[in-house]
Amino acid sequence: MRHNTAIHLLGASGSGTTSVGRELERLSGIQHLDTDSFYWQDSFVPYSQPRPESDRKKLLLEALPESGAWILSGSLCGWGDFLIPRFNLVIWLIVDQNLRMERLRKRETERYGSAIYPGGNMWQKSQIFLNWAEAYDSDVEVSRSAQKHADWLKKITCPVFTVPNNDSFEETVNVIMGILGTHTGDT
Repeated sequence: MRHNTAIHLLGASGSGTTSVGRELERLSGIQHLDTDSFYWQDSFVPYSQPRPESDRKKLLLEALPESGAWILSGSLCGWGDFLIPRFNLVIWLIVDQNLRMERLRKRETERYGSAIYPGGNMWQKSQIFLNWAEAYDSDVEVSRSAQKHADWLKKITCPVFTVPNNDSFEETVNVIMGILGTHTGDT
């Protein structure tokens, strides 16, 4: 892969950007970072306290490898425009909404167990999150939506690919590795 390969993976919550990013790191050797690590502060209730924008930008810039080669997964809409000139390739992962919500419910259960069941101490938080995530495809007012991603992608000057992630994880990763080979000079 080229020395300065800067790849951005974005999509709805549950679309697989983090998992795909980790696997691409394993296969390509390019360091993977996830926006959630910079957006959210460590807190007793995970993913509940956003960092101030200036802090997340500073932390992200400090974490990007000096080589210029990195894979960044997650959403940057509203705060990540400063990275647009550095991207060599952007991939928008899309997933059927029913499948995506099934994946998210499974992930919530794996993370929090029975705490997300009715009466559990995280039931309400989990329901709010799932309702927010489900609105991605239909509500332009939510903080992360398909329309906001589509509008944000209009600012991107490098190649942008939309890749479905409805089938096997391996198949999705293979498609993206093919794109990387074509657009980074590797075959």
